[in-house]
Amino acid sequence: MGRAFFMLVVLFMMNQANAAIEAQHFADPQLQQRYQSLVWELRCPKCQNQNIGDSNAPIAQDLRDEVAKLLREGKSDQDIQNYMVNRFGEFVLYRPKLDPVTWLLWFGPLLLLLGGCLVVWVLAGSNRSRIEQTNANEERDSAARLASLLKEDGR
Repeated sequence: MGRAFFMLVVLFMMNQANAAIEAQHFADPQLQQRYQSLVWELRCPKCQNQNIGDSNAPIAQDLRDEVAKLLREGKSDQDIQNYMVNRFGEFVLYRPKLDPVTWLLWFGPLLLLLGGCLVVWVLAGSNRSRIEQTNANEERDSAARLASLLKEDGR
C-alpha cells in the first residue's frame, strides 16, 4: 500500500513538472525547428543555469511566448537573439559573441590551463634541480666516507 501511494505521488509530481513547460506548436516544421533551437539557446534570466525551454519560471514562459510571437512575425533567429540581448544583456546567450568584452570568457579557461602548465613545469624544474643537488651531495659524502674507510683500513 505504501509503495503504491509513493509511486502515485511520484507520477503526479512528474506530470505536474511536465505540465508546467508547454511547447509552442507551429504548422510549419521549419518554424517549429527554429523555435526549439532558440529556446534551447537562450538562458533563463531567473534560473541562470537553465535555458528557457527547460525552465518553469514565469519569465521563461513569457520569453517562450515572445520567441514564438517573433517567429510568427517573420523575424530571423539573429533578430530574435538581438532582441533578447537588448532586453537582458549578453548573459541570456549560452554562446555569447566573440568581442573584446567576452574575450576573458572565451579564452580565460585556456589561459588558466596554460598558467597551470607553466606552474607545474617551473615546480618540476626546481624539484629536478633540487634532486640533482641532493644526489651530488650524497655522492660527495659517499666518496668522502669511502676515502675515510680506505684510509683507516690501510693504516
